[in-house]
Amino acid sequence: MIDNTGTPFNAISGEKHLGIIPSMANRHGLIAGATGTGKTCSLQNLAETFSAMGVPVFATDIKGDLTGVSKAGGGNVHFEKSIADNHLKECGFEYKAYPVCVWDVFGKEGHPLRTTVSDMGPILLSRILDLNDTQSDVLNLVFRIADDQQLLLLDLKDLRKMLEEVGNNRAQYITAYGNISTATIGAIQRSLLSLEDQGGDQFFGEPAIDIFDFMQTRQGRGVINILASDKIVNSPKVYTSFLLYLLSELYEQLPEVGDLDRPKLVFFFDEAHMLFNGIGKALLEKIEQIVRLIRSKCVGVYFCTQNPADIPDTVLGQLGNRIQHALRAYTPNEQKAVKVAAGSFRANPEFDTATVITEMAVGEALVSFLDAKGMPSMVERAKVLPPEGQAGAITEDERQQVIRSSMVFGKYDRLIDRESAYEILTNKLAQEQEARELALQQKEEEKLSKEEEKRQREEERLQAAEERKRKAEERERKAEERERQRAKEKSLGGSLQKMVVTKAKRELVNEAFKLGRGLLGSLLKGKK
Repeated sequence: MIDNTGTPFNAISGEKHLGIIPSMANRHGLIAGATGTGKTCSLQNLAETFSAMGVPVFATDIKGDLTGVSKAGGGNVHFEKSIADNHLKECGFEYKAYPVCVWDVFGKEGHPLRTTVSDMGPILLSRILDLNDTQSDVLNLVFRIADDQQLLLLDLKDLRKMLEEVGNNRAQYITAYGNISTATIGAIQRSLLSLEDQGGDQFFGEPAIDIFDFMQTRQGRGVINILASDKIVNSPKVYTSFLLYLLSELYEQLPEVGDLDRPKLVFFFDEAHMLFNGIGKALLEKIEQIVRLIRSKCVGVYFCTQNPADIPDTVLGQLGNRIQHALRAYTPNEQKAVKVAAGSFRANPEFDTATVITEMAVGEALVSFLDAKGMPSMVERAKVLPPEGQAGAITEDERQQVIRSSMVFGKYDRLIDRESAYEILTNKLAQEQEARELALQQKEEEKLSKEEEKRQREEERLQAAEERKRKAEERERKAEERERQRAKEKSLGGSLQKMVVTKAKRELVNEAFKLGRGLLGSLLKGKK
């Protein structure tokens, strides 16, 4: 909160007000403590303080409680007692709502939060997919080939199609890009399918997030951007890599400004231990670099975790503003963790830090903020101020009202699927398939044409043979006919000749008979 004099403070130690100096807020910070000790209230307290200073905030909401900041608080007996005991109303405390914008990777509990595969890049994507070094190298080659061919990788189907293209045509890429194993391509494809099963395909696409939409103010107060993380946190690598991508984008796009009188944006990373579990050396170095250099862009990064030991020393050493809630120390390992946490503070001679860490009640914390010279202040045992907004989640109707009243309402809600690698390669494959089918069709037509020509030749040959046979038969028939005709004529000639002979004989006999009768008559007449 900000008191009546306009000075921000977040905790009270006796009569002393303790708070982050605005010009030191980009030196990063840590909120730590066991579950149930008040970390979420401390996070909300800081978020409200930054908003009141006109500084936008981005925070992850693991348990769904942080959305209450959009509604004025009140009604909590523990908070009311703290307000009365510490005379906070006299200092300017009042319950109030703060401007909020809610986001959700899955687009159900807030505005969709997306990025493109190309913007995510092969390094972070390899971590999400849990690829080994060889697989990461091949994925990097696939991105390089896509860039060289000017193929946009916007969503996961683009990347799948690009992997398919490289796998199917690996021979043409090996010379220019190096060895590409089909087994490795297959392993990456299986990892992509696993990511899709976790819903990861929903945060790759367009419109991609414009990080400057996180840096809005409303009526002089910074907008508190809240990422609904209750579902995405079930996929730790997806959750942490996506948030790391956002930090990378902030670092890449924001100009160098050095130290200003207040940050341009403050980023709260809840459950930070998930970011560093099983992290590779290369990625850890990238995180260290971003945390170290992003302060020059005047962006503050605040990690929230159960134990400071969850944060690597190289990162922990850069977190100047600290709020440490109680830790439990029942086992040797837990006792060791308490000593590590105590050792990270500038000692206060009035108490033993390690002892106090285990004794504090809910809402109490060890607090150390940077002074105006950038030096850590002496650790103080203090009571963290209750939030001015509601502690706890808002209703679904209230959430929808927050969404509809947002300045980005309608900007990201509709998914855009423009032409990219998937469409181009699909069209290319379709054209190639069409060309192959056309070639096969032409080949089949040529085959059928040849078969038809062969059939026609065979038919012509058979017809010619049939014609020759017919003509031969015709000649044979005619020959037989002539032979019969000759035989007939010969038979007829014989019959005629025989008839003539017979007739001649008959006529000769008749003539002889007549002659005989005449001679006989003459003889008879002579006798008379």
